[in-house]
Amino acid sequence: MGNQRILNNRREFLKKGIAVSAGIAGIGTVAKATTSYPTFASEDLMYIGPRKGYSPQIGALVSMMAYMRQTIINTVKDLSIEDLDYLFDKNANSIGAMIMHLGATDKFYQINTFEGREEFSPEEDKIWGAAMRLGAEGREKIKGNTAAYYLKMIGDVREETLEKLKGKDDNWLMEVDKGWSSPGNEVNTYWKWFHVMEHESNHGGQMRIIRDRAPSKP
Repeated sequence: MGNQRILNNRREFLKKGIAVSAGIAGIGTVAKATTSYPTFASEDLMYIGPRKGYSPQIGALVSMMAYMRQTIINTVKDLSIEDLDYLFDKNANSIGAMIMHLGATDKFYQINTFEGREEFSPEEDKIWGAAMRLGAEGREKIKGNTAAYYLKMIGDVREETLEKLKGKDDNWLMEVDKGWSSPGNEVNTYWKWFHVMEHESNHGGQMRIIRDRAPSKP
């Protein structure tokens, strides 16, 4: 009897978690489960799997990137410039700066995994350098912009990433970067793009905390 109650509670917890995720991502319904993998998976945000135009593992990666990005969009899209510029304390990063930091991270792993570079060009640094470094430089240079501006900036970078990923395969994704690796600690391309998503999850949480304490909140 006790075990059944635990199972029932767990099912309710999972159902609530799905409902919360759907709300965050702006999804009205959960995709129907299938009994076999389709050639190309559903484009629904809550279906993690292959995507048309990509190799299987890259498609799954792209589906996860899409979900994570949507949570960022829904977190910041309605914020005012005042909210986007708000500093929680003198050492904090603003939400606007953190959004740009996500774009800078995407751009860095673009040039690293597609071109083998580890430094921004001077032109790239003018756009993304302060956002990558954040701190006092980010507080000084990244402010006064709308949510639409920030989302357009990071959206353009992501579109470039997605287009470049179409030309790669799963072998490329699994390749180990020997320059970044050490004995017993291999780093592959898949990890690098997972780290881009990890960054969005981490900073997305920070954004929601700051958003709920921003000037527009009572």
